[in-house]
Amino acid sequence: MNHEITELAYHVGGLLYMPALQEGIAGKLIRRAVPYLTSTAFCLEDSVLDSALPEAEHALCHTFSELYAERRDDFPLLFIRIRSAVHMYRIWQMLGESREVLTGFILPKFDTSNADDYLSALLKLNQESGHIVYAMPILESRAIADMSTREQELKLLYDKLMTVYPLILNVRTGGNDFCNLYGLRRAEDQNIYQIGIIRDILADILNRFSGEFVVSAPVWEYFGTDSQSWILGMQKELSLDRLNGFTGKTAIHPSQLPYIWESLKVSEEDYRDACRILNWNESQKAVQKGFGGSRMNELKCHGKWARKIKILGDLYGVVPKGGLAVAL
Repeated sequence: MNHEITELAYHVGGLLYMPALQEGIAGKLIRRAVPYLTSTAFCLEDSVLDSALPEAEHALCHTFSELYAERRDDFPLLFIRIRSAVHMYRIWQMLGESREVLTGFILPKFDTSNADDYLSALLKLNQESGHIVYAMPILESRAIADMSTREQELKLLYDKLMTVYPLILNVRTGGNDFCNLYGLRRAEDQNIYQIGIIRDILADILNRFSGEFVVSAPVWEYFGTDSQSWILGMQKELSLDRLNGFTGKTAIHPSQLPYIWESLKVSEEDYRDACRILNWNESQKAVQKGFGGSRMNELKCHGKWARKIKILGDLYGVVPKGGLAVAL
């Protein structure tokens, strides 16, 4: 089985959540009215009251019918966040032919209590579908947070996901759910890495999954006010996301998307070095001086990094020192 991360996994980028009940979604996507949008999630879970679920499902099917009528190549990746494996299959059937424009499903509160059901349903959908239906599990449950169960839980989930590796586009993390377990919440001038309990959980998730999967960072919950504090706070957290190994981030408002996009750009030095490593032409040397002349590139140590940087640069842009993003 090929365990190399695909370009599509990096293309998820900033995943914008929208309640499935929200009106006019299809029109906005068709008109490309949301700048920097690479992927979107139609939520049928936490953002929809139980009593409103039938109405939300009906609205979702109407939205997908409109999108299917257009079937444009420039649509963002389209995901649906469902409530359970049974719910996933029911929504799949309700969509009918419009499911052809669906990229995949988001699997909330993914842990060993529901993983087998989710993955069995995912395989069933792919047997019925004419295209690949992806999944993005969200790690956010108590079994993962609890120190006494975390290591074994993450190992078992990793093993299960590896059995369906080509169908898992991202592994996602639910920072707010973890914070809620301990009654915690960060302010707009703070970042999630300052919360020691949550930082440790995130580090263990990255340790287990980031070698084989794109792992997306937790949502930033501030947006759209006149204050610049939320922007500065988000930019700081995005920088730390990237440094620690996350790629991409869940967004809850369009105003967050430009900052997520910007965080995914790469420097010219990184991009040039990545291209050199991927096109190594030294017959015997396994090390060489980098593009900027101030660091060493090693073929055996930097290969995975180089492929990631090359994909991100091609998708989101390359920034020369002191300049604007350019195409190279």
